[in-house]
Amino acid sequence: MSRIFRAAAAQMGPTQQADSREHTLGRMIVLLETAAAQGATLVVFPELAFTTFFPRWLLAGEALDRYYERGMPNAAVQPLFDRARALGVGFSVGYAELTADGQRFNCAILVDRQGEVFGRYRKVHLPGSVEPREGARYQQLEKRYFDYGDLGFPAFRAGPDWCDAIMGMMICNDRRWPESWRALGLQGVELVCVGYNSAAYDPNGGVTEDAALRTFHSTLVAQANAYMNATWAIAVAKAGDEDGSGLIGGSCIVDPNGRIVAEAKTLADEVIVADIDLDLCRQGKDKMFNFAAHRRPEHYAVITERAGVVEPPLRQHLDAAAPASPGAKELT
Repeated sequence: MSRIFRAAAAQMGPTQQADSREHTLGRMIVLLETAAAQGATLVVFPELAFTTFFPRWLLAGEALDRYYERGMPNAAVQPLFDRARALGVGFSVGYAELTADGQRFNCAILVDRQGEVFGRYRKVHLPGSVEPREGARYQQLEKRYFDYGDLGFPAFRAGPDWCDAIMGMMICNDRRWPESWRALGLQGVELVCVGYNSAAYDPNGGVTEDAALRTFHSTLVAQANAYMNATWAIAVAKAGDEDGSGLIGGSCIVDPNGRIVAEAKTLADEVIVADIDLDLCRQGKDKMFNFAAHRRPEHYAVITERAGVVEPPLRQHLDAAAPASPGAKELT
C-alpha cells in the first residue's frame, strides 16, 4: 500500500511592522486556499508567521509583548484554523509563544486536518545575543526575547490523514546543526517541517555573507541532512524586505535522497507543492543510514560532553621530541 500525500510550502513575503494582524492572516488564508486547490493536505508556514521578525529591533514592554501569542489557537488566529478545517487541510506554523507562567519561546506547532494541535516544538538553537550590538542598524536579539526550547526534538505520528508519517519540526537556526536532524532521525522521522526568517546579510555583523551565500547555505543544509537521515524536508521562508531589512527566500521541498523536487522562485507570497512518497525513505533507512547496523555511539561522546571546541595540544617539533639516535654527533 502506497504512502503518498501532497504537501505545500507556503512561503510568505515580508510582513512590515505596520501590517495589521488581519492583513497578515488574510495573506496566510489565501496561501492555504491556493495550496488546497492544488491538492495539498498539509501546508507548512514559516517561522514567526503572524508577525514581522521583531528580534531585529530593541523593544520592551507592550511594544514587545504584542508580538507574542498567549494561546494557540486564539481569537486573532482562529480564522486560519477555521478555514483550514473547512478545507480539510492541516498545517505547521511558527509563532512567538508566551506561556501562562511567563516563559517565552520561538515555537512551532503541527495541526491536523480536523484543526487539532498534535505536535509542539520550541526552538533550541537561538542565534544572536542578549545585549544589542552597539551601532548596528539591525539587531539579532533572539537570546534576549526567547527562552531556550525545553522540549528537545520530539517526533510525532501524524495519523492516517498523512499515512501515519513520522514528523518533526525545526525552526530556522536549528536546521544548520546536524544534531537537530539526527535527534529526529533516531526517531525514524520521515518528514521534517522547517520554518525560517533568515537575514539576507550577516546578522551578527560583517560583510562576509550576502543573500546568495546565505540562500546557498540554507538549501545545502536541507539537502544534506535530508539525505543523511533519509527523510523528506519542507523548508519554508518568510522572505523579502521587511522595513528595510532583507530576508532570504529559497523555500524548497527536498526528498530523502537530498534532491530538490520543488523550489520557490520569488521573495513574495508563493506556494510550491510536491507529492510526499514516504516509502522513498526506506532506501536510506534500510541501507546506507541503517542506524542500528552502522552507528557507533560509543565513539560519539564528545558530541554531548562539550559545547565548545577543545583543541588537541600542539605537536612538538620533531627534532625536539625525538630522542637522539645512538652515535649521533652534535652539530656545531
